[in-house]
Amino acid sequence: MVGAIATTATRGVGRMLGILALALLAFAAHAGTALTGASRAVVPGDTAQSVLDAYRRGEFASFDPNLLQRFSRSGLGTWVVLQPQPPLVSEERVLSVYPPPLAAVTLFNADGTSLRMSLDDFLASAHGNGRLAYRITVDTPASAPILLKIEPGAITHAVASFHLQSWNEYLQTDSQWLAFASACFAVMVAMALMALCLALMLRDSTFAWYAGYVLCYALIQGVQTGYLFHPLELTWLSGAAAMISSSAMALSLAFAAMFVSRFCELPRYAPVLQTPIVALAVGMPLVVVLDNSQVAVLQQTAQVLVTPLLVIGTLLLLGAAIVAAVQGSRPAWFFLVGWTPLLALTALYSSQMTGVLPDVTWLGDACLAAGAFEAVVLSLGLADRALMMRRDRHMVQELADTDALTNVLNRRAWTESMRKVLASAGSQPIALLFLDLDHFKMLNDRQGHAAGDRALVAVAEALRNELRPHDLLGRYGGEEFVAMLFGVAQNQAMQVATRLCRRVHRLDIPVNQDGLVLSVSIGIAMHTPEDTVDSLVERSDLAMYRAKLAGRNRARLDEKLEPPIRRSWPRAVENDRTP
Repeated sequence: MVGAIATTATRGVGRMLGILALALLAFAAHAGTALTGASRAVVPGDTAQSVLDAYRRGEFASFDPNLLQRFSRSGLGTWVVLQPQPPLVSEERVLSVYPPPLAAVTLFNADGTSLRMSLDDFLASAHGNGRLAYRITVDTPASAPILLKIEPGAITHAVASFHLQSWNEYLQTDSQWLAFASACFAVMVAMALMALCLALMLRDSTFAWYAGYVLCYALIQGVQTGYLFHPLELTWLSGAAAMISSSAMALSLAFAAMFVSRFCELPRYAPVLQTPIVALAVGMPLVVVLDNSQVAVLQQTAQVLVTPLLVIGTLLLLGAAIVAAVQGSRPAWFFLVGWTPLLALTALYSSQMTGVLPDVTWLGDACLAAGAFEAVVLSLGLADRALMMRRDRHMVQELADTDALTNVLNRRAWTESMRKVLASAGSQPIALLFLDLDHFKMLNDRQGHAAGDRALVAVAEALRNELRPHDLLGRYGGEEFVAMLFGVAQNQAMQVATRLCRRVHRLDIPVNQDGLVLSVSIGIAMHTPEDTVDSLVERSDLAMYRAKLAGRNRARLDEKLEPPIRRSWPRAVENDRTP
């Protein structure tokens, strides 16, 4: 599953390149009729005709409609007059307001009618995707000025640019943006859903915090671009754009704080910053509750707090990630690579509300692309984290299952593995070998425990090399080893045991000064349907003791398996001398 995540995320990077290329096409697709613009604050008593007369008298302040213009929404609103420039062609045209402001904008037609549109309305007239779009029919003179009114609202300023295009040019621009935005949202939602699935499978809340953060950011972009309203047509969100956007911003910061804390391992790499970041994660949902409390005083308090907390919290997360990365947190680098471009673009986009960078009209869409890019990079980071966790668990499991001295399975791990084999063995023959080193106590007493440990390591290595990779070899305790041979019949098991006796004897590990070397006695038991691990070990252990009594350095079968006519069992190595 983790490998599939990495593969999916890698493919997502390739998709992002295509998305960015498509974005460039969308940004460049504003060619159309040249415009000049002028604006003036609305005053009481204004009518459409009186405003146009004032415009002709030069009472309006000029601006370039192709650049982002900052319009005040205080008071009664702002009048905007757009004048088409030659060459003029009588055709159906579309006036686009981009990016779509969180404000209602009314178009006054030459015939005295008007059309009021906002980001979150659902009128019968056609809407643009990612912009406010007004159709100007062919009956309207090509040279006629276009009058707009930006309505007042809770947000004090709106930023927008204006583009007048032919119907075909508009359709091309609209379809390009729709493809671009759909791809970006699809990447973000897909990465978030994948993370939620992994959070449930791995029981790791880090993936859930990441999913919450990405989904909140997608919600913010869905509101600001109008994608939730057009094309998704989520009518039940009508009138709630500002509330949804501010709440999603606060919650995204809370999710990001919890994600950074766990993903970047702050308790380990930046413990000083852990407490303020957790406090931020707890505080931002409280701000959301205050903002939606319907109590004027509490709402005002929340509105005063939210912007400073967003700025301070963003800088705090960035600083924590940098500290953790410098201190050695590998995931922190993934976070910085994914989050820093988005943070920079978001800061630039926010600065446009103050009139900065008026010619960079594509920053809003760049933030959308950066969100998708961040989702892919952080998914790669999560996949890398999951792989590291899997590797660490594997290492811990190996340490728990392996005998520290001989590097073979310890008694517990061998017993558990043996139970699994017996449960799935079916009719396959299974032989169990119980091995006990001969004269090992004498070796320990005369040469010390260090020599005994070296002997155990050498014997374990010899046994491992002699057995097949899928045979289960374990240290049962002290100088005792056990080996399970799967799919091996009785006569083959005897041959293997005899070979093991010879292999250990050829190690020539001296026991005393008289030429006595270390050897092994082996008992063999064959699995029967009624056997358990304990009964199989017990029978092979008894067979091993019979091998000891018969002179050591040899293998003996379980008493029930030996032929009725007893005979003397030869030593595996004849020149071994027993004291």
